[in-house]
Amino acid sequence: MTKHPGGQIVPERLSKHALLILICGSSIVLLSFGIRSSFGLFLQPMTSDLGWGRETFALALALQNLLWGLGQPFAGMLADKWGTRLTLTLGGLLYAAGVYLMSVTSVPWMFHLSAGVLIGLALSATAFGIVLAAVGRAVPVAHRSTCLGIVTAVGSLGQFLLPPIGQAFIATYGWSTALLLMAFGALGMVALAQAVNAQGSGTLGADEQTLRQALGEASKHPSYVLLTAGFFVCGWHVAFISVHLPAYLADAGISTGVAAWCLSLIGLFNVVGSYSAGVLGGRRSKKYLLSGLYAARSVVILAFILLPLTAGSALLFSAAMGLLWLSTVPLTSGLVAQMFGPRYMGTLFGIVFFSHQIGSFLGIWLGGVLYDRFGSYDGIWWASIVLGLVAALIHWPIDERAVLRLRPEPLA
Repeated sequence: MTKHPGGQIVPERLSKHALLILICGSSIVLLSFGIRSSFGLFLQPMTSDLGWGRETFALALALQNLLWGLGQPFAGMLADKWGTRLTLTLGGLLYAAGVYLMSVTSVPWMFHLSAGVLIGLALSATAFGIVLAAVGRAVPVAHRSTCLGIVTAVGSLGQFLLPPIGQAFIATYGWSTALLLMAFGALGMVALAQAVNAQGSGTLGADEQTLRQALGEASKHPSYVLLTAGFFVCGWHVAFISVHLPAYLADAGISTGVAAWCLSLIGLFNVVGSYSAGVLGGRRSKKYLLSGLYAARSVVILAFILLPLTAGSALLFSAAMGLLWLSTVPLTSGLVAQMFGPRYMGTLFGIVFFSHQIGSFLGIWLGGVLYDRFGSYDGIWWASIVLGLVAALIHWPIDERAVLRLRPEPLA
Protein backbone atom coordinates (compact mmCIF):
# COMPACT_ATOMS: atom_id res chain seq x y z
CA MET A 1 0.00 0.00 0.00
CA THR A 2 1.16 3.56 -0.69
CA LYS A 3 0.07 6.92 0.72
CA HIS A 4 -1.55 9.46 -1.61
CA PRO A 5 -0.28 13.04 -1.35
CA GLY A 6 -3.60 13.96 0.22
CA GLY A 7 -3.04 11.38 2.95
CA GLN A 8 -5.31 8.69 1.46
CA ILE A 9 -4.00 5.11 1.44
CA VAL A 10 -4.23 3.58 -2.04
CA PRO A 11 -3.20 0.13 -3.33
CA GLU A 12 0.29 -0.12 -4.80
CA ARG A 13 0.31 -0.29 -8.59
CA LEU A 14 1.78 -3.17 -10.56
CA SER A 15 5.37 -2.61 -11.66
CA LYS A 16 6.36 -3.12 -15.30
CA HIS A 17 8.22 -6.27 -14.25
CA ALA A 18 5.15 -7.67 -12.48
CA LEU A 19 2.95 -6.79 -15.46
CA LEU A 20 5.34 -8.58 -17.85
CA ILE A 21 5.28 -11.69 -15.66
CA LEU A 22 1.48 -11.53 -15.56
CA ILE A 23 1.14 -11.23 -19.36
CA CYS A 24 3.74 -13.83 -20.40
CA GLY A 25 2.85 -16.23 -17.61
CA SER A 26 -0.84 -16.06 -18.54
CA SER A 27 0.05 -16.71 -22.19
CA ILE A 28 1.99 -19.83 -21.21
CA VAL A 29 -1.00 -21.12 -19.27
CA LEU A 30 -3.22 -20.35 -22.27
CA LEU A 31 -1.11 -22.61 -24.50
CA SER A 32 -0.53 -25.29 -21.89
CA PHE A 33 -4.12 -25.60 -20.79
CA GLY A 34 -5.63 -24.98 -24.22
CA ILE A 35 -3.69 -27.77 -25.93
CA ARG A 36 -4.45 -30.18 -23.11
CA SER A 37 -8.15 -29.29 -23.23
CA SER A 38 -8.30 -30.45 -26.86
CA PHE A 39 -7.22 -34.02 -26.13
CA GLY A 40 -10.76 -35.25 -25.51
CA LEU A 41 -11.55 -34.57 -29.17
CA PHE A 42 -8.99 -37.21 -30.17
CA LEU A 43 -10.67 -40.04 -28.23
CA GLN A 44 -13.01 -41.26 -30.97
CA PRO A 45 -10.77 -40.85 -34.06
CA MET A 46 -7.72 -42.40 -32.38
CA THR A 47 -9.49 -45.35 -30.79
CA SER A 48 -11.35 -46.00 -34.05
CA ASP A 49 -8.24 -45.90 -36.24
CA LEU A 50 -5.99 -47.80 -33.85
CA GLY A 51 -8.56 -50.35 -32.67
CA TRP A 52 -8.37 -49.43 -28.98
CA GLY A 53 -11.09 -49.42 -26.32
CA ARG A 54 -11.92 -46.20 -24.51
CA GLU A 55 -10.18 -47.46 -21.37
CA THR A 56 -6.82 -47.44 -23.22
CA PHE A 57 -7.24 -43.78 -24.14
CA ALA A 58 -8.68 -42.89 -20.74
CA LEU A 59 -5.81 -44.55 -18.89
CA ALA A 60 -3.24 -42.45 -20.76
CA LEU A 61 -5.00 -39.21 -19.91
CA ALA A 62 -5.57 -40.42 -16.36
CA LEU A 63 -1.82 -41.04 -16.08
CA GLN A 64 -1.25 -37.58 -17.51
CA ASN A 65 -3.29 -36.04 -14.71
CA LEU A 66 -1.64 -38.20 -12.06
CA LEU A 67 1.90 -37.39 -13.26
CA TRP A 68 0.94 -33.74 -13.55
CA GLY A 69 -0.05 -33.75 -9.91
CA LEU A 70 2.86 -35.92 -8.76
CA GLY A 71 5.36 -33.70 -10.53
CA GLN A 72 3.79 -30.42 -9.38
CA PRO A 73 5.41 -30.24 -5.91
CA PHE A 74 8.82 -31.06 -7.38
CA ALA A 75 8.37 -28.49 -10.16
CA GLY A 76 7.36 -26.01 -7.45
CA MET A 77 10.53 -26.81 -5.49
CA LEU A 78 12.61 -26.34 -8.65
CA ALA A 79 10.99 -22.97 -9.33
CA ASP A 80 11.23 -21.85 -5.69
CA LYS A 81 14.94 -22.69 -5.60
CA TRP A 82 16.29 -22.12 -9.14
CA GLY A 83 13.73 -19.78 -10.67
CA THR A 84 10.61 -19.88 -12.77
CA ARG A 85 12.31 -19.33 -16.13
CA LEU A 86 14.26 -22.59 -16.04
CA THR A 87 11.26 -24.60 -14.90
CA LEU A 88 8.96 -23.23 -17.61
CA THR A 89 11.59 -23.70 -20.34
CA LEU A 90 12.15 -27.35 -19.47
CA GLY A 91 8.41 -27.89 -19.24
CA GLY A 92 7.75 -26.33 -22.65
CA LEU A 93 10.36 -28.51 -24.34
CA LEU A 94 8.97 -31.64 -22.69
CA TYR A 95 5.42 -30.66 -23.66
CA ALA A 96 6.31 -30.27 -27.35
CA ALA A 97 8.14 -33.60 -27.35
CA GLY A 98 5.18 -35.37 -25.75
CA VAL A 99 2.62 -34.02 -28.24
CA TYR A 100 4.91 -34.93 -31.16
CA LEU A 101 5.23 -38.52 -29.92
CA MET A 102 1.44 -38.66 -29.58
CA SER A 103 1.18 -37.86 -33.29
CA VAL A 104 3.27 -40.89 -34.30
CA THR A 105 1.97 -43.37 -31.74
CA SER A 106 0.73 -46.76 -32.94
CA VAL A 107 0.65 -48.92 -29.78
CA PRO A 108 -0.88 -48.32 -26.33
CA TRP A 109 2.40 -48.23 -24.38
CA MET A 110 3.74 -45.45 -26.61
CA PHE A 111 0.54 -43.46 -26.17
CA HIS A 112 0.72 -43.93 -22.40
CA LEU A 113 4.34 -42.73 -22.42
CA SER A 114 3.72 -39.66 -24.57
CA ALA A 115 0.22 -38.50 -23.64
CA GLY A 116 0.48 -39.84 -20.10
CA VAL A 117 3.99 -39.57 -18.68
CA LEU A 118 5.72 -36.89 -20.78
CA ILE A 119 2.85 -34.44 -21.08
CA GLY A 120 1.84 -35.07 -17.48
CA LEU A 121 5.31 -34.04 -16.26
CA ALA A 122 5.36 -31.14 -18.72
CA LEU A 123 2.06 -29.83 -17.36
CA SER A 124 3.50 -29.83 -13.85
CA ALA A 125 6.06 -27.29 -15.06
CA THR A 126 3.93 -25.18 -17.42
CA ALA A 127 0.40 -25.02 -16.04
CA PHE A 128 -1.21 -23.12 -13.18
CA GLY A 129 1.00 -24.10 -10.23
CA ILE A 130 4.27 -22.55 -11.38
CA VAL A 131 2.79 -19.45 -13.03
CA LEU A 132 0.41 -18.68 -10.15
CA ALA A 133 3.31 -18.87 -7.71
CA ALA A 134 5.40 -16.51 -9.86
CA VAL A 135 2.56 -14.03 -10.15
CA GLY A 136 1.73 -14.34 -6.45
CA ARG A 137 5.29 -13.38 -5.56
CA ALA A 138 5.57 -10.58 -8.12
CA VAL A 139 2.40 -8.58 -7.43
CA PRO A 140 1.42 -6.59 -4.31
CA VAL A 141 -0.85 -8.32 -1.80
CA ALA A 142 -3.76 -5.98 -2.59
CA HIS A 143 -3.76 -7.15 -6.22
CA ARG A 144 -2.86 -10.79 -5.66
CA SER A 145 -6.30 -12.40 -5.72
CA THR A 146 -7.37 -10.45 -8.82
CA CYS A 147 -4.14 -11.28 -10.67
CA LEU A 148 -4.46 -14.97 -9.80
CA GLY A 149 -7.96 -14.77 -11.25
CA ILE A 150 -6.60 -13.19 -14.43
CA VAL A 151 -4.07 -16.00 -14.93
CA THR A 152 -6.78 -18.61 -14.46
CA ALA A 153 -9.15 -16.73 -16.77
CA VAL A 154 -6.57 -16.50 -19.56
CA GLY A 155 -5.89 -20.23 -19.19
CA SER A 156 -9.59 -20.77 -19.67
CA LEU A 157 -9.48 -18.59 -22.76
CA GLY A 158 -7.11 -21.22 -24.18
CA GLN A 159 -9.82 -23.82 -23.63
CA PHE A 160 -12.22 -21.61 -25.58
CA LEU A 161 -9.86 -20.91 -28.48
CA LEU A 162 -7.96 -24.15 -29.06
CA PRO A 163 -10.58 -26.97 -29.11
CA PRO A 164 -12.33 -25.56 -32.22
CA ILE A 165 -8.92 -25.15 -33.85
CA GLY A 166 -8.02 -28.70 -32.87
CA GLN A 167 -11.31 -30.02 -34.24
CA ALA A 168 -10.71 -28.13 -37.50
CA PHE A 169 -7.22 -29.64 -37.74
CA ILE A 170 -8.63 -33.14 -37.17
CA ALA A 171 -11.36 -32.68 -39.77
CA THR A 172 -8.95 -31.24 -42.36
CA TYR A 173 -5.71 -33.15 -41.81
CA GLY A 174 -6.54 -36.12 -39.55
CA TRP A 175 -5.63 -36.66 -35.93
CA SER A 176 -1.91 -37.33 -36.49
CA THR A 177 -1.15 -34.11 -38.37
CA ALA A 178 -3.39 -32.17 -35.98
CA LEU A 179 -1.20 -33.29 -33.07
CA LEU A 180 1.96 -32.43 -34.99
CA LEU A 181 0.72 -28.87 -35.52
CA MET A 182 -0.08 -28.61 -31.81
CA ALA A 183 3.45 -29.74 -30.97
CA PHE A 184 4.83 -26.73 -32.85
CA GLY A 185 2.40 -24.51 -30.95
CA ALA A 186 3.70 -25.88 -27.66
CA LEU A 187 7.17 -24.51 -28.46
CA GLY A 188 5.74 -21.02 -28.00
CA MET A 189 5.85 -21.63 -24.27
CA VAL A 190 9.64 -21.84 -24.39
CA ALA A 191 9.93 -18.35 -25.89
CA LEU A 192 7.45 -16.84 -23.43
CA ALA A 193 9.25 -18.46 -20.49
CA GLN A 194 12.30 -16.23 -20.98
CA ALA A 195 10.35 -13.25 -19.68
CA VAL A 196 9.00 -15.00 -16.57
CA ASN A 197 11.41 -15.17 -13.66
CA ALA A 198 10.13 -14.42 -10.18
CA GLN A 199 12.26 -15.55 -7.27
CA GLY A 200 10.58 -15.93 -3.92
CA SER A 201 10.43 -12.81 -1.80
CA GLY A 202 8.23 -13.93 1.04
CA THR A 203 6.68 -11.88 3.82
CA LEU A 204 7.86 -11.04 7.29
CA GLY A 205 9.51 -14.06 8.82
CA ALA A 206 9.19 -16.21 5.70
CA ASP A 207 12.71 -15.67 4.34
CA GLU A 208 14.17 -17.25 7.48
CA GLN A 209 12.02 -20.34 7.06
CA THR A 210 13.44 -23.35 5.25
CA LEU A 211 11.46 -25.44 2.80
CA ARG A 212 11.49 -28.35 5.25
CA GLN A 213 10.03 -26.11 7.95
CA ALA A 214 7.37 -24.79 5.57
CA LEU A 215 6.31 -28.32 4.65
CA GLY A 216 6.18 -29.38 8.29
CA GLU A 217 4.14 -26.34 9.24
CA ALA A 218 1.61 -26.86 6.45
CA SER A 219 1.22 -30.61 7.05
CA LYS A 220 0.19 -29.93 10.67
CA HIS A 221 -2.25 -27.17 9.75
CA PRO A 222 -5.83 -28.60 9.78
CA SER A 223 -7.11 -26.04 7.27
CA TYR A 224 -4.35 -26.90 4.79
CA VAL A 225 -5.37 -30.56 5.04
CA LEU A 226 -9.03 -29.66 4.42
CA LEU A 227 -8.09 -27.47 1.47
CA THR A 228 -6.03 -30.29 0.00
CA ALA A 229 -8.85 -32.80 0.45
CA GLY A 230 -11.43 -30.50 -1.10
CA PHE A 231 -9.38 -29.82 -4.22
CA PHE A 232 -9.57 -33.55 -5.02
CA VAL A 233 -13.19 -33.01 -6.03
CA CYS A 234 -12.34 -30.17 -8.40
CA GLY A 235 -9.96 -32.48 -10.24
CA TRP A 236 -12.55 -35.26 -10.46
CA HIS A 237 -15.14 -32.92 -11.97
CA VAL A 238 -13.11 -31.06 -14.56
CA ALA A 239 -11.05 -34.03 -15.78
CA PHE A 240 -13.98 -36.40 -16.19
CA ILE A 241 -16.06 -33.82 -18.05
CA SER A 242 -13.28 -32.53 -20.31
CA VAL A 243 -12.25 -36.03 -21.43
CA HIS A 244 -15.55 -37.92 -21.53
CA LEU A 245 -18.15 -35.25 -22.38
CA PRO A 246 -17.49 -35.39 -26.17
CA ALA A 247 -17.95 -39.17 -26.22
CA TYR A 248 -20.98 -38.94 -23.89
CA LEU A 249 -22.63 -36.53 -26.33
CA ALA A 250 -21.66 -38.64 -29.36
CA ASP A 251 -23.34 -41.66 -27.75
CA ALA A 252 -26.54 -39.61 -27.67
CA GLY A 253 -26.24 -38.78 -31.37
CA ILE A 254 -24.95 -35.22 -30.86
CA SER A 255 -22.35 -34.12 -33.42
CA THR A 256 -18.64 -33.72 -32.74
CA GLY A 257 -18.96 -30.08 -33.73
CA VAL A 258 -21.37 -29.47 -30.86
CA ALA A 259 -19.02 -31.34 -28.52
CA ALA A 260 -16.13 -29.09 -29.54
CA TRP A 261 -18.26 -26.03 -28.90
CA CYS A 262 -19.25 -27.42 -25.50
CA LEU A 263 -15.58 -27.54 -24.50
CA SER A 264 -15.12 -24.05 -25.89
CA LEU A 265 -18.10 -22.70 -23.98
CA ILE A 266 -16.69 -24.13 -20.77
CA GLY A 267 -13.50 -22.21 -21.47
CA LEU A 268 -15.28 -19.01 -22.51
CA PHE A 269 -17.56 -18.83 -19.49
CA ASN A 270 -14.71 -19.80 -17.22
CA VAL A 271 -12.92 -16.62 -18.30
CA VAL A 272 -15.76 -14.76 -16.60
CA GLY A 273 -16.01 -17.19 -13.69
CA SER A 274 -12.29 -17.30 -12.89
CA TYR A 275 -11.78 -13.55 -13.09
CA SER A 276 -14.90 -12.92 -11.00
CA ALA A 277 -13.72 -15.45 -8.41
CA GLY A 278 -10.35 -13.70 -8.22
CA VAL A 279 -11.97 -10.30 -7.70
CA LEU A 280 -14.47 -11.62 -5.15
CA GLY A 281 -11.70 -13.52 -3.37
CA GLY A 282 -10.00 -10.20 -2.67
CA ARG A 283 -13.16 -8.85 -1.03
CA ARG A 284 -15.00 -11.82 0.48
CA SER A 285 -14.21 -14.99 2.39
CA LYS A 286 -12.51 -17.41 0.02
CA LYS A 287 -13.63 -20.51 1.91
CA TYR A 288 -17.32 -19.60 1.70
CA LEU A 289 -16.97 -18.81 -2.00
CA LEU A 290 -15.41 -22.25 -2.51
CA SER A 291 -18.24 -23.95 -0.63
CA GLY A 292 -20.78 -22.20 -2.80
CA LEU A 293 -18.96 -23.14 -6.01
CA TYR A 294 -18.84 -26.85 -5.21
CA ALA A 295 -22.49 -26.93 -4.15
CA ALA A 296 -23.47 -25.14 -7.35
CA ARG A 297 -21.57 -27.71 -9.45
CA SER A 298 -23.64 -30.50 -7.91
CA VAL A 299 -26.87 -28.68 -8.75
CA VAL A 300 -25.79 -28.08 -12.37
CA ILE A 301 -24.73 -31.71 -12.91
CA LEU A 302 -27.97 -32.98 -11.36
CA ALA A 303 -30.05 -30.83 -13.71
CA PHE A 304 -27.99 -31.97 -16.71
CA ILE A 305 -28.50 -35.69 -16.16
CA LEU A 306 -32.18 -35.39 -15.22
CA LEU A 307 -33.25 -33.22 -18.14
CA PRO A 308 -33.56 -34.61 -21.70
CA LEU A 309 -30.16 -34.59 -23.41
CA THR A 310 -30.12 -32.35 -26.49
CA ALA A 311 -27.57 -30.11 -28.17
CA GLY A 312 -29.20 -27.15 -26.43
CA SER A 313 -29.07 -28.70 -22.97
CA ALA A 314 -25.42 -29.70 -23.52
CA LEU A 315 -24.49 -26.14 -24.48
CA LEU A 316 -26.36 -24.72 -21.47
CA PHE A 317 -24.66 -27.23 -19.17
CA SER A 318 -21.26 -26.26 -20.56
CA ALA A 319 -21.91 -22.55 -20.06
CA ALA A 320 -23.06 -23.10 -16.47
CA MET A 321 -20.14 -25.40 -15.64
CA GLY A 322 -17.80 -22.90 -17.27
CA LEU A 323 -18.73 -20.28 -14.70
CA LEU A 324 -17.79 -22.77 -11.96
CA TRP A 325 -15.01 -24.63 -13.79
CA LEU A 326 -11.66 -23.26 -12.56
CA SER A 327 -13.05 -20.52 -10.36
CA THR A 328 -11.73 -22.68 -7.55
CA VAL A 329 -8.10 -22.13 -8.62
CA PRO A 330 -7.56 -18.45 -7.71
CA LEU A 331 -9.45 -19.01 -4.46
CA THR A 332 -7.53 -22.16 -3.49
CA SER A 333 -4.11 -20.83 -4.48
CA GLY A 334 -4.99 -17.52 -2.85
CA LEU A 335 -5.78 -19.29 0.42
CA VAL A 336 -2.37 -21.00 0.34
CA ALA A 337 -0.60 -17.65 -0.05
CA GLN A 338 -2.89 -16.00 2.48
CA MET A 339 -2.23 -18.61 5.16
CA PHE A 340 1.47 -19.28 4.57
CA GLY A 341 2.78 -16.39 2.48
CA PRO A 342 4.10 -16.50 -1.11
CA ARG A 343 7.68 -17.63 -0.44
CA TYR A 344 7.02 -21.36 -0.87
CA MET A 345 3.70 -21.02 -2.65
CA GLY A 346 4.93 -23.06 -5.62
CA THR A 347 5.66 -26.06 -3.43
CA LEU A 348 2.70 -25.78 -1.06
CA PHE A 349 0.15 -25.22 -3.81
CA GLY A 350 1.83 -28.03 -5.73
CA ILE A 351 0.95 -30.45 -2.94
CA VAL A 352 -2.65 -29.23 -2.87
CA PHE A 353 -2.74 -29.60 -6.63
CA PHE A 354 -1.48 -33.19 -6.37
CA SER A 355 -4.73 -34.00 -4.57
CA HIS A 356 -6.58 -32.32 -7.44
CA GLN A 357 -4.80 -34.58 -9.90
CA ILE A 358 -5.52 -37.75 -7.95
CA GLY A 359 -9.16 -36.79 -8.36
CA SER A 360 -8.51 -36.18 -12.06
CA PHE A 361 -6.92 -39.59 -12.48
CA LEU A 362 -9.83 -41.38 -10.85
CA GLY A 363 -12.47 -39.33 -12.67
CA ILE A 364 -10.97 -40.06 -16.10
CA TRP A 365 -9.96 -43.67 -15.51
CA LEU A 366 -13.14 -44.78 -13.74
CA GLY A 367 -15.16 -43.05 -16.44
CA GLY A 368 -13.50 -45.30 -19.03
CA VAL A 369 -13.65 -48.44 -16.88
CA LEU A 370 -17.32 -48.09 -15.97
CA TYR A 371 -18.32 -47.21 -19.51
CA ASP A 372 -16.56 -50.25 -20.96
CA ARG A 373 -18.16 -52.45 -18.30
CA PHE A 374 -21.70 -51.06 -18.17
CA GLY A 375 -21.99 -49.02 -21.37
CA SER A 376 -22.99 -45.93 -19.38
CA TYR A 377 -21.53 -42.94 -17.54
CA ASP A 378 -24.42 -42.73 -15.05
CA GLY A 379 -22.43 -43.94 -12.04
CA ILE A 380 -19.73 -41.29 -12.52
CA TRP A 381 -22.27 -38.51 -12.89
CA TRP A 382 -23.98 -39.44 -9.61
CA ALA A 383 -20.64 -39.79 -7.83
CA SER A 384 -19.75 -36.29 -9.06
CA ILE A 385 -22.91 -34.87 -7.47
CA VAL A 386 -22.18 -36.46 -4.10
CA LEU A 387 -18.53 -35.38 -4.14
CA GLY A 388 -19.51 -31.79 -4.90
CA LEU A 389 -21.70 -31.67 -1.80
CA VAL A 390 -18.93 -33.22 0.32
CA ALA A 391 -16.46 -30.59 -0.92
CA ALA A 392 -18.90 -27.82 -0.05
CA LEU A 393 -18.96 -29.08 3.55
CA ILE A 394 -15.20 -29.61 3.78
CA HIS A 395 -14.34 -25.99 2.99
CA TRP A 396 -16.73 -24.46 5.50
CA PRO A 397 -14.58 -24.87 8.68
CA ILE A 398 -11.28 -23.71 7.08
CA ASP A 399 -9.41 -21.04 9.08
CA GLU A 400 -8.32 -18.38 6.58
CA ARG A 401 -6.06 -16.45 8.95
CA ALA A 402 -2.30 -16.26 8.31
CA VAL A 403 -0.20 -18.48 10.55
CA LEU A 404 1.25 -16.66 13.54
CA ARG A 405 4.85 -16.51 12.32
CA LEU A 406 3.75 -14.31 9.42
CA ARG A 407 2.55 -10.75 9.39
CA PRO A 408 -1.19 -11.28 8.81
CA GLU A 409 -2.23 -10.50 5.26
CA PRO A 410 -5.67 -8.93 4.74
CA LEU A 411 -8.56 -11.02 3.51
CA ALA A 412 -9.52 -8.23 1.15
